[in-house]
Amino acid sequence: MQASARERKAASKRSPDEERAEGMQDLEASIDKMPADERAMAERIHAIVTAAVPSLVPNTYYGMSAYAREGKDGKVICFFKNKSKFKVRYSTFGFQPDASLDDGEMWPTEFALIKLTPSVEARISDLVRRAAG
Repeated sequence: MQASARERKAASKRSPDEERAEGMQDLEASIDKMPADERAMAERIHAIVTAAVPSLVPNTYYGMSAYAREGKDGKVICFFKNKSKFKVRYSTFGFQPDASLDDGEMWPTEFALIKLTPSVEARISDLVRRAAG
């Protein structure tokens, strides 16, 4: 919770260009702290997300790699939760309620990631494009 409060307070004082640059620094610092296998996955996910929707702003969300819509009211759309952060057996890629993924009466909001294969990468890319609206 403290990490989230610090992130919101810092973001509220930034211009859009500063927000993007500082958000990228925060994201890179978050990724640098990860073990090598998780760092490689996070770096690849960063490349996939930024290629799919270049307008998303990289930042952190509770200390995790995240991507938000542009602007002062820019909400986090998606995030990467590395497994070592929560001491679980797999990392996840998830979406926040502001993501445009509604599909009927029930839909997934977080996906377990074991390995990034071409089909998994394509699915992430598609989901990010849909989520960004």
